[in-house]
Amino acid sequence: MRHTLPIAPQFYVTSPQPCPYLDGRMERKLFTALQGETASKLNDSLSKQGFRRSQNVLYRPSCSDCAACMSARIRVADFTPSKSQKRVLKRNAHLSRRARSPWATEEQYNLFRDYLDSRHAAGGMADMDMFEFAAMVEETPIRTRLIEYTSASAATELQAVGLTDVLNDGVSMVYSFFQPGLDKDSLGTFIILDHIEIARDLGLPYVYLGYWVPGSPKMAYKANFAGVEVYTKGEWSPIGVPTDYDDALNPLTPDPIADQVSRINLPDGRS
Repeated sequence: MRHTLPIAPQFYVTSPQPCPYLDGRMERKLFTALQGETASKLNDSLSKQGFRRSQNVLYRPSCSDCAACMSARIRVADFTPSKSQKRVLKRNAHLSRRARSPWATEEQYNLFRDYLDSRHAAGGMADMDMFEFAAMVEETPIRTRLIEYTSASAATELQAVGLTDVLNDGVSMVYSFFQPGLDKDSLGTFIILDHIEIARDLGLPYVYLGYWVPGSPKMAYKANFAGVEVYTKGEWSPIGVPTDYDDALNPLTPDPIADQVSRINLPDGRS
């Protein structure tokens, strides 16, 4: 018997789970498989509609009583570093960037483990072993790169890593991690600043940052970059004042799943 992929992507919804960003909330995700010859086109199209990639899956939050998770991106043409961000660039000027194919190494995993143990010991990824890390890096059907940041003068040469997708309109920061204990260097901020330069060098207009969540302290840093916009109510808008998003935490009429799916635009122009 011959098996073929469905003509159109099939969308599913996860069961409710505790929200990792807001205490006392439950989250659901709308997701679809990313596979086949059209994977890149589907990823490009759905990334513009607030979806994110995790290995071979594209997902977007679809919670029953909350709409706080909003995909965020930086408009490269509108970005100008602040004074503090210029200091971050200066402090990390000694780092060298190298782009590699998405192939996991033991050195990367050791840095990843140090990062998790220091910053996210109680998070959902805390128990990831080398095989799971390799899957996160290597299971990608699209154009993905590992961006390594190294220092010849440091005791440990590898200082930071970014797992990055290259879209047709930008670079998407899937996940990044870095040496713990270097808070003054602000390596997380530096990786974003350098990805803005990567996008600019490639002539791409956006840097996709993942989800920004009003009311979540761990996500607040994404609002600190000039030119940030968020995907909300079906369109991209400048982020404006973060405190203006209180209604997203308690929307009066969240859209049913069927309505959300019907408004998704596929690469061939169909809904």
